[in-house]
Amino acid sequence: MNRYPKRGKGFRWTVKELEAIPPSWKGDTLADGDGLQGEVRQHGAKTSVAWRYAYKWEGKTKRHYCGTWPSLSLDQIRVTRDQAREWVRTGVNPSDQKRVVRIEAQRQIEATLAEEDRRQADDLTVKDLYDAWITDGVRRSDDNAELKRVFQKDVLPHIGTTALRNLDEHGIRALLRLIVARGANRLAVVVFTAIRQMLVWGEKRKPWRALLIEGNPTDLIEIPKIVEKDYDLANIRDRVLSLDEIRELQAIFERMECEYATAEDRRRAIRPIALETQVAVWICLSTLSRIGETLKARWEHVDLAVGTWYIPKENVKKTKAGQRALTVFLSPFAKMQFERLYEKTGKGIWCFPAKQAEGHVSESTVGKQIGDRQVMFMNRKALKGRRNDNSLVLASGRNGNWTAHDLRRTGATLMETIGIEDKVIDLCQNHVIHTGSAKIRRHYLHSDHSSQMREAWKALGSALETALSAGPAL
Repeated sequence: MNRYPKRGKGFRWTVKELEAIPPSWKGDTLADGDGLQGEVRQHGAKTSVAWRYAYKWEGKTKRHYCGTWPSLSLDQIRVTRDQAREWVRTGVNPSDQKRVVRIEAQRQIEATLAEEDRRQADDLTVKDLYDAWITDGVRRSDDNAELKRVFQKDVLPHIGTTALRNLDEHGIRALLRLIVARGANRLAVVVFTAIRQMLVWGEKRKPWRALLIEGNPTDLIEIPKIVEKDYDLANIRDRVLSLDEIRELQAIFERMECEYATAEDRRRAIRPIALETQVAVWICLSTLSRIGETLKARWEHVDLAVGTWYIPKENVKKTKAGQRALTVFLSPFAKMQFERLYEKTGKGIWCFPAKQAEGHVSESTVGKQIGDRQVMFMNRKALKGRRNDNSLVLASGRNGNWTAHDLRRTGATLMETIGIEDKVIDLCQNHVIHTGSAKIRRHYLHSDHSSQMREAWKALGSALETALSAGPAL
């Protein structure tokens, strides 16, 4: 029903009159003059009026929505009606104009959001790039565990909060020099290489590419000028322990144990090298195994009755040629080391169990213990909570420091000196042999050299027993 006023053409509804509209008017139409018409709506006990401006456009009646009372006041609704009337007078369709306003408003919203995205992109940090890269940009055999450790400890605390657009050669160079100052030249090279790899990945992808518009800052860094002058960047060591040094090492182990056992106050006495570390040293030396492979050993893979140690593929260091499992035939010398260890850890899963966590001991444990006892070769301050002495320095330091990996090289050299063929030594070290065509290589690698390898390990163990039985050099 059209409820037109009886008081003339200029009649205007008041708020009190609208508030007095009864529920029975639901759906009725109200006229407010100048083309403004309202539809009465009822929502429970609440009444509202939706107002539209009726106008002629191209011979047809159109209606332009002006708002709903009481959400908008009558004054606001009439102002909207007046604006629509003005658009019609000037030849503009109010509906089109409303669409234009809506489009412009949407464009403004999109522009504001885009600007915010740009602002946030400008504020992305080195850590933000690292998080993306470590998730999608790199995948190493240890599931990036070592890479994560290095970044969490040595990179992110220093440059993690730096805005990527502000990262420059000076910040990276300062970080690397802090690492070198600790005497960790190899770590500095590792960190430099990892940061470079991360930035190269970022240069090819959004949003990182725009933040590296001036290029990769590592391109401006010369790592040889960062590490110490005498550091071998190729990290190629040729250190081999002599028989005299091997005997001296055994004497050091025995002396430290004796001094500790006879000390009046063991709480203040210097503890000997842990049995696990001593055994790991002799196993690496007598089997040519890597220290990481050794420390990951499980008792289920060691057969003391038969005298074998199986190194599964996943424990073998990954190389460009791939990974292969290996069965080590234990010489009496190597078997004796595992037997010593079994008395202490044989009830568990791991040959070298971690003390305060599940799993095996950290792969760096033995290396740290050996390095901490040769501080004369370390360019660093004493580390709190760590041993800092020269108790494992051999030959008074004349031949330099020695590492766990040098034991593998030493064992291989001893094999060579007692007449073992190079190809057999390579097989004992689990090196991949390349001999001509792929067909020949497949045949060669499928051949059974187990008897030759068994004899090689046995001969090495006998040589070590003979050398050590002679006692330390004078």
